[in-house]
Amino acid sequence: MAGHSKWANIQHRKGRQDEKRGAAFSRIAKEITVAAKMGGGDIGFNPRLRVAVDKAKAANMPKDKIDTAIKKGTGELEGVEYIEVRYEGYGPGGAAIMVDCLTDNKTRTVAEIRHAFNKNGGNLGSEGSVVFQFKHCGQLIFAPGTDEAALMDAAIEAGAEDVTGNDDASIEVITAPADFIAVKEALEAAGFTPEFAEVTMKPEGESLLAGEDAVKMQKLLDVLEDLDDVQQTYTTAVMDE
Repeated sequence: MAGHSKWANIQHRKGRQDEKRGAAFSRIAKEITVAAKMGGGDIGFNPRLRVAVDKAKAANMPKDKIDTAIKKGTGELEGVEYIEVRYEGYGPGGAAIMVDCLTDNKTRTVAEIRHAFNKNGGNLGSEGSVVFQFKHCGQLIFAPGTDEAALMDAAIEAGAEDVTGNDDASIEVITAPADFIAVKEALEAAGFTPEFAEVTMKPEGESLLAGEDAVKMQKLLDVLEDLDDVQQTYTTAVMDE
């Protein structure tokens, strides 16, 4: 998505996260708990936990909430048993959507996801129906005005897979998921701080939506992201401003 509104889309997402900080803390806490349960509570030996804790710090999540979430994952404190589940489907205009959830009740979650799709012009698909349209990778976005040549040199030296200059002058660095933390730390040490950085499912292509389709798609994404069990949404949709 080297394109139309990369920077605007990133700023929109960050703005929504700030507006819904309480919900964001809850989602991050779930991710920390699951990561700690799967790989232990030491961020030095658990890359997934390290990414989740970094996300928590970036969101200004209090340290005590981070520690509590880790202890729930390691069993030091009693906590809810969450399972990971992914739903795939299509939204208005035929754009692909994937929804990653952490839930303690799959029956409730799938009912809420299906209702959101059906009520907002989408169609919930079967497993594997759209995942091939996305790439699992580390993604770092740097603000317009960043020295692209210097960033590219530093990124390549750090082991990044690709560096792309977008139409809106932002710069995107792509890494293998396993290399994300090392590349991010190397770039920060070189003086390059990303505005957005996470391990994600990056669309391999884009579906440009305008008019009513764009409005409906944004409504569907908003409804999905407001569900308690939803951790992240991914879409090929790009809304034309």
